[in-house]
Amino acid sequence: MSALKYLDFIDLAYKPKQTDLLCSFHVEPEGISLREAAGGVAAESSVGTWTELTTEQPYVKRLAAHVFSIEGNTVKIAYPVELFEAANMPNILSSVAGNVFGLKALRNLRLLDVDIPKALLASFSGPAYGIDGVRKLLKVSKRPLVGTIIKPKLGLNTKDHAKVAYEAWLGGCDIVKDDENLSSQKFNPFEERLVTTLESRDKAQDETGERKVYMINITAETELMLQRAESVLAHGGEYVMVDILTCGWSALQTLRNQNFKLVIHAHRAGHAAFTKNPLHGIAMKPIAKVARIIGIDQLHVGTVVGKMAETKLEVKENIAACKDELGSFKPVLPVASGGLYPTLVPALLETFGNDVVIQAGGGIHGHPEGTVAGAKAMRQAVDAALEGKTLEDHAKSYKELAVALQHWKT
Repeated sequence: MSALKYLDFIDLAYKPKQTDLLCSFHVEPEGISLREAAGGVAAESSVGTWTELTTEQPYVKRLAAHVFSIEGNTVKIAYPVELFEAANMPNILSSVAGNVFGLKALRNLRLLDVDIPKALLASFSGPAYGIDGVRKLLKVSKRPLVGTIIKPKLGLNTKDHAKVAYEAWLGGCDIVKDDENLSSQKFNPFEERLVTTLESRDKAQDETGERKVYMINITAETELMLQRAESVLAHGGEYVMVDILTCGWSALQTLRNQNFKLVIHAHRAGHAAFTKNPLHGIAMKPIAKVARIIGIDQLHVGTVVGKMAETKLEVKENIAACKDELGSFKPVLPVASGGLYPTLVPALLETFGNDVVIQAGGGIHGHPEGTVAGAKAMRQAVDAALEGKTLEDHAKSYKELAVALQHWKT
């Protein structure tokens, strides 16, 4: 029996099974045909390699991946579920998004989407809270949530950090979070920041009568991250933030599997290294799916408007990855963040609908009258959109919004 060659992995008549894991790739060959390149991706990500083998056994062929569709440069591949270990996302991604990206025979390769079968999905935890759980926690049933990031992102001491948080909550923010690179630096150590900022949260809750939450960044080596999560619980915190790509899928899964009573906010720091090139790398859509499967509750997905580069189509796809049916998993709350300010709220809601966290850093703390006014202006912009008013009309009755519209002109 002859050994498998790249072209042997092409089977356009193959009908994927419900148990197959399915991937879509953008494939651009280098020095070989598209068909051979497609077969190479299927081979190298399943049971094949670049040359014929003397060690291959007949029973191995049943585990071969199948290229079942080639349309333009979009290639769809079905993988038998037996290729993967349950509850092991690194194993899954090392196969379908691993060495294949380095093949010389490929000028470009981009993982566009992944569909994981129910047999594998059932081995992961999925979100503990999701959209409904977050809304229940914050006692906000319908409107978009308003959040901010402490700015400047680094450098503030603990006292001033907590003061900025308090002012944001007082002005109307539901959520305050650390930025992605604030950890436990000497100028603002983790434990001191946690205790002091939660005290500010409690004060703001008492004064406003609204529920408030603080997302402290616990990202670290896995054991330390777990210790930090336990500390958040011990001090009455309800949320943690994790830089999911830089800490890694295994660390995220270990955190989720503790079943802490904590909402997991997923920051995607570093994603553009994978996602920004439209021809090569990994799209945000499969990253969002993987994060949801492991068990995050909310996720940065882009903005369309603001300072981030993703197109409206890409952001819509990311939102769908958070909210569409995915086994029995709860929908994840999309987060819009990056260069946002009150003027952009109507456009944001046109893309996202009401299930969104509108998270503005500079667009709140950069308000000419300060953080309290900046938070008020953002809430006023949300109220205007929900009431069907133009921002300009609403601003006639609200000074903070009027100042913001004048300060940040589109």
